[in-house]
Amino acid sequence: MSNFFAHWHLKCPKTSPSRRILLTVLAMFVVFISQRSPVQAQEKSPPVPVPVPATVAVAEANRFQVRMVGQGPDVILIPGLGSSSAVWSAAVETLQKSYRVHRVQVGGFAGAPAGGNASAHAGEAVVAPTVAALQDYIVRQQLRAPIVVGHSIGGLMAMELALQHPQSVGKIVVVDALPYVGLMFSPQASVAAFAPQANFMRDQMIGMPDAAFAAQQALGVVRLVSGSADQARVAAWTVASDRHVFAQAFYDAMTMDVRPRLATLKTPATLFYAFDASAGQQEAPTDAMFRGAYQTLPHMRFRRFDNSRHFIMLDQPIAFVQALTEELALH
Repeated sequence: MSNFFAHWHLKCPKTSPSRRILLTVLAMFVVFISQRSPVQAQEKSPPVPVPVPATVAVAEANRFQVRMVGQGPDVILIPGLGSSSAVWSAAVETLQKSYRVHRVQVGGFAGAPAGGNASAHAGEAVVAPTVAALQDYIVRQQLRAPIVVGHSIGGLMAMELALQHPQSVGKIVVVDALPYVGLMFSPQASVAAFAPQANFMRDQMIGMPDAAFAAQQALGVVRLVSGSADQARVAAWTVASDRHVFAQAFYDAMTMDVRPRLATLKTPATLFYAFDASAGQQEAPTDAMFRGAYQTLPHMRFRRFDNSRHFIMLDQPIAFVQALTEELALH
C-alpha cells in the first residue's frame, strides 16, 4: 500500500461515510492489490462472455450496445464500472410499461465486445468518448429530452452528458456516485494530486494475473452488494470485463472532477445514495458527505436508501423501482 493510502487508512474512522465509499470503490478494483504476487507477466485469458441482451441500435464509434423496450417517453439506463446492463432488469420490467427504455451495455464491460473502447489497450480514454457516443445516439435516434439514469461511473457519464449537451437531456438520476471520486479519500483531494495514484492503480489492475484478479473480486464484492447470488453475479461481470477497458475507465473516473461546473447544470437532477448501518455507517456524516459534494447544485434532489450497499437496485429492488418511478413521473 502506498504512503498515501496508508495515511488515509489510519486517519479515516471506520464509521465515516468516506471510508464506506472508498471501500466500495477499492472492493471493485484494488482492495487486495497488495496481496498480488511479485510476478512474471502472464498472458491474459480471453474474457468469459456474459450474455448481452439483443441489440436494436448501435451507437456511433461502437462504444456501447443498446436494447430498446417499451413505449412512451425515453429513459436511458447506464450501468456502472464493469457491470452488465442486466443490473437494471427489475427496473426495466416496470418501466417498460410506461416508457421506452434504452438499456446501455458499455463496450468491454461484463464480457460485451469492446468495440471502439478497445482503444483503451493503447491508453486512450473510455469515459469521454462514451459520453460523446451517447450524445450521438440521442441525436441519431431523435430522442426528445430523455431522462438519463446512471449508476456509479454511469452517473458520472450522465452528469457529463447533461453538462456538455443540456439541450439533449431532460433529467438525470445519479445512483450512488460523487461528482469527484477523490472525495472518498479526502475533502481536499484534487485531480492533480491524485493522478499519480490513479495511474499506479490502473497499471496494477492491468498487470494483475487473472486468478488473482478473480479472487480479489470474489472477496471485495461483499462490500458492494448484500445477497450472495448478487455478489456472484457482480463479481462475474467484473471478471468477464476487458481488463484494459475496465482499468482505463476506472482511471478516467478517478481523474474527472465535475464540481467546478456543477453550478452551470440547469438540468433537473436527483441523487440516490446508499446507507448501510450494519457496516458501521452513521447517518449524519453520510448525509453531509453526499449533500456537501453537490452543494453548488441547489436544485439537486436527494433520496437515501437505508439497508443498502452500492448496488441499490439489487439490494433494495422494490424501493429502488418505486423511487425511480416517482422521479420519472416528476419530469
